[in-house]
Amino acid sequence: MSKAGSGSAGPVIVVCLRPADPAARVDPVSGHVDRDPGMLGLPPAEAAALEYGLRVAEAWSGRVLAVTAGDASADEVLRQVAALGVEVLRVPWHAADEEYVADLAADERALAAALAAAIREATGPDGPALVLTGDRSADRGTGALPAYLAHELGTAQALGLVGLEATGDHLVAERRLDGGRRERLRVPRPAVCSVEAAGVRLRRAGLPGVLAAASARVPVAAAAAPAGGPRVTVGRARPFRPRARVVPPPAGATARER
Repeated sequence: MSKAGSGSAGPVIVVCLRPADPAARVDPVSGHVDRDPGMLGLPPAEAAALEYGLRVAEAWSGRVLAVTAGDASADEVLRQVAALGVEVLRVPWHAADEEYVADLAADERALAAALAAAIREATGPDGPALVLTGDRSADRGTGALPAYLAHELGTAQALGLVGLEATGDHLVAERRLDGGRRERLRVPRPAVCSVEAAGVRLRRAGLPGVLAAASARVPVAAAAAPAGGPRVTVGRARPFRPRARVVPPPAGATARER
């Protein structure tokens, strides 16, 4: 596996991946919510972002760096990605035993700041030419991280795309609008783009790449410093119960009318 941040020529295309459990595990007795480690994988939107990254890198004669934030449980997914000839990097984030509900409600600005710092360190002074992500993760579903990343990196942004193509030194993107219409965008570089899992499928890795990456070591970035600012605290999860309200009595002179 090639080391992240190696000095190969060409622009760097960074793909931010978030391996996630598409269905959380809920204890039927206590109501405790946590992850099912056996279901950890690459969601469709993240796989689409990786495929677009590979295509853009081929058009621009660049290289692809896949970055994810998590603990050691994400290494297996990164090894599968590395089998495609992609450089990989893991940013330490959250302990394995952290409360799952609190993780979902956490502010994604801190996560974006940690990813941006690792990307700058790995790509050097020139920075990435393009950062790709899925439009929204399978567990959070907010779609806020790409915008936060664009802010941290100081780049242009184009979010919620259904198509992306490299043309010259810029990108031509397509976004879905209401009523079945489409919007075409000219995106300069550098930029942060998020894509939907629409009409694109991640290519398969060759057998030599799979064998080489099966036991490879995944590079880990330096641990990010805790971010300041407001934090969200989540208490015990329980069913929603609406508050009682006063309802006016039925009107009518007779019982049938009432």
